[in-house]
Amino acid sequence: MKCASCRNDEMIKTTTTYFSSTPTGYIIIENVPCQKCPQCGEEVFSVSVMERIDDIISHITTSASKVCIMEYSSAA
Repeated sequence: MKCASCRNDEMIKTTTTYFSSTPTGYIIIENVPCQKCPQCGEEVFSVSVMERIDDIISHITTSASKVCIMEYSSAA
């Protein structure tokens, strides 16, 4: 996979921390699988990971307080 930002030919499979701001607060999801460019740091999520993140956020926004931190693997 080629980086869309800097066109580097190498993307590394790793995990990252995903941050999201909602009308009720902030959501932090740790250890989210992604592809990351070692040159510029651009992170790319697969469609299935983004769908799962959307599901997590939609469930949390209805019941969470100001800040919610969760582990991706336990929510996936």
